[in-house]
Amino acid sequence: MKVMIAEDEWLARKELVYLLGMEEDIELMPHASNGKELLELVNEWEPDAIFLDIQMPELDGMQAARMLKTAAQVPLIVFTTAHDDHAVEAFGLNAVDYLLKPYSHERLKESLARIRSKLSNSPLTTSLPSKMQFSSKARNWNKLLIIDGEKHVLLDPETILYAEREEKSIHIYTYSNQIYMSKMSLQELENKLGELPFFRPHRSYLVNLNGIDELVPWFNGAFNLILRNEKRTQLPVSREMAKELFRLLK
Repeated sequence: MKVMIAEDEWLARKELVYLLGMEEDIELMPHASNGKELLELVNEWEPDAIFLDIQMPELDGMQAARMLKTAAQVPLIVFTTAHDDHAVEAFGLNAVDYLLKPYSHERLKESLARIRSKLSNSPLTTSLPSKMQFSSKARNWNKLLIIDGEKHVLLDPETILYAEREEKSIHIYTYSNQIYMSKMSLQELENKLGELPFFRPHRSYLVNLNGIDELVPWFNGAFNLILRNEKRTQLPVSREMAKELFRLLK
């Protein structure tokens, strides 16, 4: 995976180079220190993804991203910034992620997981019939704001595997084994996800239908879902909800 960094601050660029250098599948391209330099390098090197600082001289990250839409090979973009003021505008440009400085290695790994998923045409959106796909409207704005303690995380719904109710909060689990805690209810989360293919197999769970690998009969018409992750997580499906689930999956 060819990755380019566009960053005018030397220390921030050095930190990204170090963290990205820990990933075996990443080949770092020449770096850019401003938007104009970035456009020239992209045409020459055709990177798969760019970590693009928003505030740069001559041509800022937002302007550069708009101009990159006409590139021969349009790269995936992760915006980087010390502020969250531009989040809405960033995702309006179909950014893969919005990464706040100072960088967290775990948060960076989640950004990389999103990039890899999109580059490999991950089965997150291809494993079920067309009526289960993420709608084109949803793709145009595909970030969910999760308030996890003092953190405000912009989460791609496609990366959510399932959510579980825990007393007065919920835990949200991603395909990359990240866990986020939120004070919202499962119903509130379901409402935020709108038309996306999520289902309530049980009152305590909300699951991404694209993340289901197997349905195993249990007893009295109930089932267990086996999820598509390393742990092969099992979730219960009540007898009442099993019929609706099978109807959706047909």
